[in-house]
Formats: sequence, structure tokens, C-alpha cells
Amino acid sequence: MKIQHSSSLYYSLILLFLATTTILVSPSHGALGKCSLSDYKALMNFKKSLSPYESSWEFSSWVQNTDCCDWHGVTCDEKTNRVEGLDISASDTSGQIPSSVGDLPYLVSFAFSNSKNVTGSIPQSITKLKHLRTLALGSLSLSGPVPNFLNQLSALTYLDLSYNQFSGSIPPSLSDLNNIETIHLGGNKLTGSIPESFGRFTGMDSLQLSGNKLTGPIPKSVGALNIRYIDLSRNKLVGDASMLFNPNHGLTSHMDLSRNQFEFDLSKVEFPKDLNWLDISYNKIFGGIPKEIQSLDNLYKLKVGYNKLCGKIPAGGIMQRFKSTSFIHNKCLCGSPLRSC
Repeated sequence: MKIQHSSSLYYSLILLFLATTTILVSPSHGALGKCSLSDYKALMNFKKSLSPYESSWEFSSWVQNTDCCDWHGVTCDEKTNRVEGLDISASDTSGQIPSSVGDLPYLVSFAFSNSKNVTGSIPQSITKLKHLRTLALGSLSLSGPVPNFLNQLSALTYLDLSYNQFSGSIPPSLSDLNNIETIHLGGNKLTGSIPESFGRFTGMDSLQLSGNKLTGPIPKSVGALNIRYIDLSRNKLVGDASMLFNPNHGLTSHMDLSRNQFEFDLSKVEFPKDLNWLDISYNKIFGGIPKEIQSLDNLYKLKVGYNKLCGKIPAGGIMQRFKSTSFIHNKCLCGSPLRSC
């Protein structure tokens, strides 16, 4: 009888061990709360691919066998309880962007920025995210070319790859993103020209390509776009940029073309009426400043210095807002706030 009792106790302990192991490997639905099991596994793999994650407060709430919808940086859809948002910005982690991010099929927004120890490039698995609208990967240390496969993110509206170490040319295939509204590629090492295909964007709101090594002229097709915010500064772009000054572009409010090699007659341009920021300094722009600039009531930033401008600076209207630093180092500009004509 003792032998039978011992055997029964032994088998009971084995079953208890197996049951406990099962809970650790495959958490029950109750342990995970609202979190989908597949999303839970993808996020745990995401965390394990990065280091040192144990001391990073961003992952302190990512505890095994708990509801991932309550984790820091994770947002779940209220109806489906599937992970729709992932924000791992400003973390102390290092490594590469985990390919397991592609295993979150309902992800709408992915932000992983301000972590300079994150290197490599963008995993191709990200193309599985057919619902992704926001991809924010700025201020990392990503390198290599901007991937051509990003054009497969057909739902994308916001793309930020700024302040990384991307090199090579801007892929023309980005123009396949029919829903894109914002592209930020500034602060990289991009070369070549602005793709002609960028003129196909219909809903573009913000285009920032500053701080690269881009060359050549601006495609005329880009001049037809009604862009609210455009920043092409600190490149090596040349030629005529006057096509960007379109009075029919009522939405254009910010235009920064500074520190390039643009060369055109400023006196022949017509300003967008809602312009509030204009910086064309450090170019080879000639002609005079049009009198119509006085009527731009929303203009609060003006820098035309270090060009080849001539003539009298328009007086009256909004012009009293600007000091001499807005106009210095031109060929023969005169009038207040510079020397009298």
C-alpha cells in the first residue's frame, strides 16, 4: 500500500509540474487579461531582442504573464483588444529594431525614436503591417540606404527617418505611398537628387529633406504640390526654386530653402498669402524684394541675408518686425533697417 501511495504522489507531483510549466510557456487567457496571445508573444520577443532592457524603465511594466494592453508604450484597440500602438521612444536600449514588430498585424502606429544605441536598418518584416499609418524612427543610428520596400506600407501617412545615418539616394518608390502626408528625411547623409516622382504626391502636407547632401535642381513637378511645410535647407541644391512660390498654394506657411546654391530672381515671385516662415539665406538669389511682402500679415520669420539682392527694402506693413539681420550681406540692398538708399 505504501508503494501504491508513493507512486500516486509521484505522478501527482509530475502532473503539477507540467501544469505549472504550461502556464509559464503558454499563459492562460485569464493571466493575459485583454491581451491577444499572439500579440503577447510578439512583444515578448521584441523585448528579448533588445538590451539592456532589464534596467530600462520603458520595459519595467513588460512583466511576463500580464496584460500587455497595460504595458508602457503599448496601446490596444478598445473593441478588438489587438495591439494598435507601440511607442518605445527615448529608451536606454541598444541593438537593432526587432523583426518581431512585423508580428503585430493590427499595428497602426510604431514609434521608436531618440535612442542613439539602436543601429542597423529597418527590418523587412515591417512590410507585413498593412494597417500601419505612422512610422516614427527619428534620432536613432540607423544606416544603409532608405529601404525600397517601404512603398509596401500602403496605409502609411507619416514617415519620419530623420537624424539617422541613412546614405545613398532617396528611393523614388516612396511616391507609391498614395496616402502619405508627411515625409521627414532630414539630418542624414542622403545624396543624389530629389526624385521627379515626388511630384505625384497629392496629399503631401510636410516635406523635410534638410541637412543632407542632395544635389541638382528641384523637380518642376514638386513645385505644383500644395505643401504646407517644406524644408530643403542645408543641402547642395541648385537652380531655380521660384516654382515653390505659388500664390495658389494657400496652405504654404513654412518654407526654408537656406544654405543651398539656388539662383533665381526674387522680384518675380508671388508669395503664398499664409506664409509665416521664409528663410532663403545663404544662396545666390538676385533681384529685389517684392513690395507685396508687406501684406503678408502672418509672416513672422524672414531671412534673405547672404544673397545677391539689390534695391530698396519695402517699408510699411509688417516690415517693422524685421531687424537688419534679416537682410545683411546682400549686394546692394538698402533702406531701413539697413543703410539709407
